[in-house]
Amino acid sequence: QVQLVESGGGLVQAGGSLRLSCAASGRTFSTSAMGWFRQAPGNERDFVAGMNRYGTPYYADSVKGRFTISRDNAKNTVNLQMSSLKPEDSAVYYCAVRLSGTFVYARALYEYWGQGTQVTVSS
Repeated sequence: QVQLVESGGGLVQAGGSLRLSCAASGRTFSTSAMGWFRQAPGNERDFVAGMNRYGTPYYADSVKGRFTISRDNAKNTVNLQMSSLKPEDSAVYYCAVRLSGTFVYARALYEYWGQGTQVTVSS
């Protein structure tokens, strides 16, 4: 069983920055792939950024160059540094774990999810 707790969301003006963190319990963190997804009202939960067990990052085109994913296996955390934020980045952000360690874009293949943290970007 893996439990995930996100933090760091909030209200920020367009052009600003936020750093999201996801703390994971369980001993399989270092061998797992991690993902960040987001869901705005009325929309699907979309992929934002991910990282395989080896630390290779992956990004949605909409956030490339603005968001950076990182992980600290010693602390069992994965972070999402978000810069140059836009109103369209507003959503609930979720972190997720895929135990196999292989990165995939499909949210259905992630076994564990956090409760989400709200990010609101004002114009």
